[in-house]
Amino acid sequence: MPHDHAHMEPKEGDRRVAIAIWANGLLTVAQIVGGILSGSLALIADAIHNFSDMASLVIAFGARKIARRPADAKMTFGYGRVEIVAALINYTSLIIIGLYLVYEGAMRFVDPPEVAGWTVVILGSVALFIDTLTAWLTYSMQKGSVNIRALFLHNLSDALASVAVIVGGVLILLYDVRWVDPAITIGIAAYILWLAFSEIGGPIRTLMLGSPPDIDTDKVIAAVEDVDGVEEVHHAHFWQMQEHRAALDTHVVIAEDRWDDLENIKTAIKTRLDEEFGIDHSTLEFERSATKHRDAHRYGHG
Repeated sequence: MPHDHAHMEPKEGDRRVAIAIWANGLLTVAQIVGGILSGSLALIADAIHNFSDMASLVIAFGARKIARRPADAKMTFGYGRVEIVAALINYTSLIIIGLYLVYEGAMRFVDPPEVAGWTVVILGSVALFIDTLTAWLTYSMQKGSVNIRALFLHNLSDALASVAVIVGGVLILLYDVRWVDPAITIGIAAYILWLAFSEIGGPIRTLMLGSPPDIDTDKVIAAVEDVDGVEEVHHAHFWQMQEHRAALDTHVVIAEDRWDDLENIKTAIKTRLDEEFGIDHSTLEFERSATKHRDAHRYGHG
């Protein structure tokens, strides 16, 4: 699981994320109310985007808390995957919201309503401030956590979206260009869809027990087979126990004349897996060369 930066206590990290959650929650409510009163769909679209940020922060906050719980009889692998499940739900919701905003924006192109430009500019400026604050709160934490880094980059991009909303409000005030609001709405929706589709693959891959994306599985197997006394590796299963913890379950064929040295060979394999590939959890089933599975698949149990 993601961990705090080396110089920050977990409680301090939790406090920062909690502040960011409250700030984004208040901003979301203010933008939705302002969007309804001003007639700006772009402001509501940005509010929904900020709500997604708050959901992501809640996921991170909850995961930080739950992931510290030890494994038990019900969850023998621990509770780290709760963040991945919640992230999948969050990204799926984002896709639905993004598609709806594209539809609403397209409908408003047909008959653009009046938009109160000053409300858009003021609330857009507040959003820019909150997005910058959230990025600042998570800046030091993101150096030691991939998850928090994603939130940090997300909020930086949100600041750019807020700038777009402000520009739209200014154009409405100066030139009464009503089509700008639905155009910006569709632009924000397109960004939401791009973000969701580009990131949803990670949680899906993990929940489908896919191999860790940053590990060359063929290279791992070759390294194990290179250990003195190992003849073959088959029935290999690679997966991620948690976001940052890779695991391997495989059968290892030992040369007949090295069977008495099994413990030393096992230690050598586990050491290589950990030091060279960061795989600190491995389950190894050993087979004698004379009685090994014939025509076994390298991966899985085909």
